[in-house]
Amino acid sequence: MEISPFVILIAAVFTNNILLANFLGMCPFIGCSSQIGTALGLGTAVTFVSTATCIINFCVYWGVLVPLRLEHLQFIVYIAVIAAFVQFVEMVVERFSPKLYFSLGIFLPLITVNCAILGSSIFLVLREYTFPQSVAFGFGGGLGWMVAIVLMAGLRQKMRYSDIPKPFENVPIAMIVTGVLAMAFMGFAGMVSIQ
Repeated sequence: MEISPFVILIAAVFTNNILLANFLGMCPFIGCSSQIGTALGLGTAVTFVSTATCIINFCVYWGVLVPLRLEHLQFIVYIAVIAAFVQFVEMVVERFSPKLYFSLGIFLPLITVNCAILGSSIFLVLREYTFPQSVAFGFGGGLGWMVAIVLMAGLRQKMRYSDIPKPFENVPIAMIVTGVLAMAFMGFAGMVSIQ
């Protein structure tokens, strides 16, 4: 039975969140989740890149690599596509939103090595998604990552006014909150699964 693209989209955001279920993309998640504006900007960029690169990588894999029997080159090709697309996004963000460009700093070009985006392209091939399913999964994966980082940014802004013990400040408390968020998202597990 073929899974509906809508179901894949919802599952990618909630039940199989690329960050909170697979823990892919943790570095920019921890590094850029201190301000909601920055988190929202990076999340939007990741969603856009994830969607676009899943579309491109689907087409390249099934249209070029499989017919030429070059499937073993998929990781190199995926990384090249992601790197080129991130370069494009970086130029657009710098041109139209310099403030966001400078607030993201090094994390914008690091979208290239965000394993959540590479993971999305790998998962769509492993799960043998159709083109509409791949688009839904790419968009849902990016959207799920954005939901997680915006939630974390909101919680970290609130925690600034909390009395956190010294050994737990910054990264340790962020990791604890990430674990709690992951457990909260596990509550959606009964809805639908795409594994």
